[in-house]
Amino acid sequence: MSLNTWTKIKREHGLYRYNPSGQFFARVRFHGKLYRRKLETDDLAVAKRKLRTFRDDLERTDATKGDMSFAAVLDDYAETLQGAESTLVNKLAVIAKLKKTWFGCNTLPLRTVKPSQVTVWLTTHYGSWSSAYYNLALSVITSALDAAVADRIIIESPAKGLKYRRREQPIRLTPTFEQFKQIVADIRGQRFNADAEQSCDFVEAMGLLGLGQAELANVKREHVRLDAGQIDIFRRKTEQAFTIPIYPQACALVTRLCNGKKSGEKLFKIKQARKAITEACRRLELPIYTHRSFRRLFVTRAIEKGIDVKVIAQWQGHRDSGVLILKTYSHVRPEHSQRMAALLTDGEPENVVPITASAS
Repeated sequence: MSLNTWTKIKREHGLYRYNPSGQFFARVRFHGKLYRRKLETDDLAVAKRKLRTFRDDLERTDATKGDMSFAAVLDDYAETLQGAESTLVNKLAVIAKLKKTWFGCNTLPLRTVKPSQVTVWLTTHYGSWSSAYYNLALSVITSALDAAVADRIIIESPAKGLKYRRREQPIRLTPTFEQFKQIVADIRGQRFNADAEQSCDFVEAMGLLGLGQAELANVKREHVRLDAGQIDIFRRKTEQAFTIPIYPQACALVTRLCNGKKSGEKLFKIKQARKAITEACRRLELPIYTHRSFRRLFVTRAIEKGIDVKVIAQWQGHRDSGVLILKTYSHVRPEHSQRMAALLTDGEPENVVPITASAS
């Protein structure tokens, strides 16, 4: 530490001023480890109070857990995981890799972990992966270490301040409504496939109701209120319940799916139709669409038909009044753009009542 750059404050052990900016920093050794913290002030009196608070925080760490290993913290964190099955599988895979590849994960105390070690591990094991996987690994580490801070096992997370990677804008393939109908018909026409009827209904329901794979797979007869024209949906990913109308385009399909089913019985015996979709796309020489493609089809059609974005967001179970819809579906097809442009004329259509100036 350069004496010209730093000034040690007399009678305040562990308090230093960084001369170029005048800001104060704490450097305190606790249980053999040196902790540093920027105190976010250039006022000496305030810095002294923050230094005492910092020392008190160190003293309040649980001494009985001082030698707890990173692996033990990861195991505790794993017990708290919730959410969609695919997300849980991916997070548990990250935890397993950490325990297998992190040097001293099972033996060395968590308090010995340094920020540089977190960065090196992420770069080594996820540096060449996509931003989505890198960010998932970082979120697992960050959440586990934040839990350790909350439990007073460590005073500060060594992952604090690490940045998530910016995700690249993906290419989202979306079928036209005609392609959607072709795919449905092709799947239904596979007479020798025992699951063809179920797969066809599953795909058709996704496109006509705008629901995702997991949501649709969990719909039961008791969730469908034919008399009210509504379906109650629960999204596990966000743990949010919402209700959608039975749209006219899906009324016949939903009614048929409900016929003969008991209250607690699911509308579908299958959970996904990935293989059926892929094979149909190949037979029809179309791009290989996914389950999500049909939800995008629903939203795109709704926008192009002039349905209010806020209403579409409600149908999708969003709580942001359409912000995500506008961000994700900012594109429109050229045909729709031309149709909207035709509305901008220098005159008024015959069915528009002109606004007259009010008398002053």
